[in-house]
Amino acid sequence: MPPSSWYAVRNVLVVKTVVDVSTTQVMHYSRIMPLVDGHRYFTSTAVLLNEVLKLAIALLVALQDTRTSLGVSTPFYTVAKSVYGQVFSSDSWKLAIPAALYTLQNSLQYVAVSNLDAATFQVTYQLKILTTAIFSVTMLKRTLTAKKWLSLVLLMVGVAVVQIPTGSGGSDHSKAARAEDAAAMNRSLGLMAVVIACAISGLAGVYFEKVLKDSTQVTLWVRNVQLSFYSLFPALFIGVIFKDGAEIAKDGFFSGYNWVVWTAIIFQACGGLLVALVVNYADNIAKNFATSISIIISFVVSVWLFDFAISINVSRREMASGRHWLTCIVLARNGRCVIRYLPIQQPRPEARHNTR
Repeated sequence: MPPSSWYAVRNVLVVKTVVDVSTTQVMHYSRIMPLVDGHRYFTSTAVLLNEVLKLAIALLVALQDTRTSLGVSTPFYTVAKSVYGQVFSSDSWKLAIPAALYTLQNSLQYVAVSNLDAATFQVTYQLKILTTAIFSVTMLKRTLTAKKWLSLVLLMVGVAVVQIPTGSGGSDHSKAARAEDAAAMNRSLGLMAVVIACAISGLAGVYFEKVLKDSTQVTLWVRNVQLSFYSLFPALFIGVIFKDGAEIAKDGFFSGYNWVVWTAIIFQACGGLLVALVVNYADNIAKNFATSISIIISFVVSVWLFDFAISINVSRREMASGRHWLTCIVLARNGRCVIRYLPIQQPRPEARHNTR
């Protein structure tokens, strides 16, 4: 890969990581924040508006690209006709499959963040790395090295550890706030939604990568237009009309909306477009591994914003032994799996009794 291309991929990955973290936090807060005029917004309307926004952005960029390639003096009608012909070309139907899958995935994401805290959702959602690897091997005939498979196994172990029940800590006020939030969440439903979303993400991502890299006459942004266009139909007919049609007719399409909801929609739309950029220049596995840094950032932000409790699953005997804790850090880059053990000193006795 030329240095210029590598820097472009790196910059896109950095931006996508920031967008991923922001999307998770804002989406989670939008589902637990106080009701707006006594109503909670319908996730089906948010998914539809997300696709509309992606379609508008991709269409504007596609028109600009086509205008540049044809000449800046080309009439707008000629440019629009050229884009129309590319969007509705003979192979455009191929994007209908990932479009439906991505729409379902977006809906399941809202279900997951409504029933899981942001940090748990972000960690568990990284199972999409495993599903992406499996579909890449089966559909794209890729070969993964032993180090990459080891990285995937360690990922699964990390996700399993996150699901182990832990004791609660913190002040009485923090415990009461977390208990109130937990009472409104269905953890089993959230985990089921995120696991299904991971499987769909892997399948849709690999299929989209195959279509994108097999394209020779159609640009990346035209493919984005096709993907967003075909996503409108399941989002509208299945989500808005079939699922929530009666409630929307009663309360209104924008019931429960405020600036937080609009921010979540914008972030999710931008994240979807960035996925196509990363897949075009790299691949799905590299994208998922690189953006896993968002787990750490989401964890820190969750502690700060949502009073997320930090806990360690250990036995009382280990607690009393006085041994140093070991933290395992797994770094994955270019297929290399590096494991480092960092000793963490136990807190001083006087610090253990500090409740401030």
